[in-house]
Amino acid sequence: MESESQPASHTEFRIPPFYAFAPDIRKIVYTTNAIESLHMQLRKIIKARGHFPSDEAALKLIWLALRNVVAKWTGSRHDWKSAMTQFALLYPERFNIGI
Repeated sequence: MESESQPASHTEFRIPPFYAFAPDIRKIVYTTNAIESLHMQLRKIIKARGHFPSDEAALKLIWLALRNVVAKWTGSRHDWKSAMTQFALLYPERFNIGI
């Protein structure tokens, strides 16, 4: 039996603690929740509407909601380049320079 403090061999991998990253990376990771934000906005719209007469009506409402959400997007974060540089230093094998 394996102790709880020792991970099983098939699950051993290294995930650096959040605070091991540079502040630029932590800010991007912590504050960039675009998917969760989009999901929350869609759920809010669907929940407010309640019942849909058909699948097509539901799809139309989702499409309109996505269109409105995308129109409000302002672009990339101003500190993304700094975080990207930090990621490139930490994980050079994952970056293709010159592309």
